[in-house]
Amino acid sequence: MKIKVAWVGKTKEPPIQTLTDEYLKRISRYAEIEGLSLRDEAALLKWAERSGTRPAHTLILLDSRGKQLSSEEFAKFLEEQASHSSQPLLFAVGPADGFGEKTRAAAAFTLSLGRMTLAHELARIVLLEQLYRGFAILKGHPYHLGH
Repeated sequence: MKIKVAWVGKTKEPPIQTLTDEYLKRISRYAEIEGLSLRDEAALLKWAERSGTRPAHTLILLDSRGKQLSSEEFAKFLEEQASHSSQPLLFAVGPADGFGEKTRAAAAFTLSLGRMTLAHELARIVLLEQLYRGFAILKGHPYHLGH
């Protein structure tokens, strides 16, 4: 499985970059993963645009209006994506003011991390941790059981 995690804007806080790097390293044990810092939504849409008859990536937006999943449901979602699609997953954490309608329309799925609003840099870390947790669940790794 190939995964890209993209965020719009530069990382302002060094601890955020440290945590990003740590979780990307952990996830790389289970999947091919890459983090992408993008200038704007147009750059994100370029990554997701069609290549031939299919989109280049399956675009999954993080948005408070999206579907909320438990960690176990998210693991199942990852498993289903891996078994039913050969396209890389492109998880996108938006700019501070959220995604525009064009980007929302291009998404295959919209995921919510919960009803509370999170700073977009913090949302990135929560997403990465949940990706790692999802793979740990699928592999039966004890990480998830430690709560």
